[in-house]
Amino acid sequence: MRPDDAEVRWLKSSASIEGNCVEVAAIRGIAVRDSNHPGRASVGFSAYAWRSFLSALKDCDTSLRASS
Repeated sequence: MRPDDAEVRWLKSSASIEGNCVEVAAIRGIAVRDSNHPGRASVGFSAYAWRSFLSALKDCDTSLRASS
């Protein structure tokens, strides 16, 4: 399945401001694309890499709040 197939369900963050966001979809792992240019290529990650990325973001966010 390609990321541009009609069956793919792309999700955008509820925190998206003025449409400037990325969208993600579960396609043999995780695909990420620019929501302003959905017809362009997407970037793929394994499920493990995506979970690691999200975990690192959460850790970073927590450390930023603690130092503020």
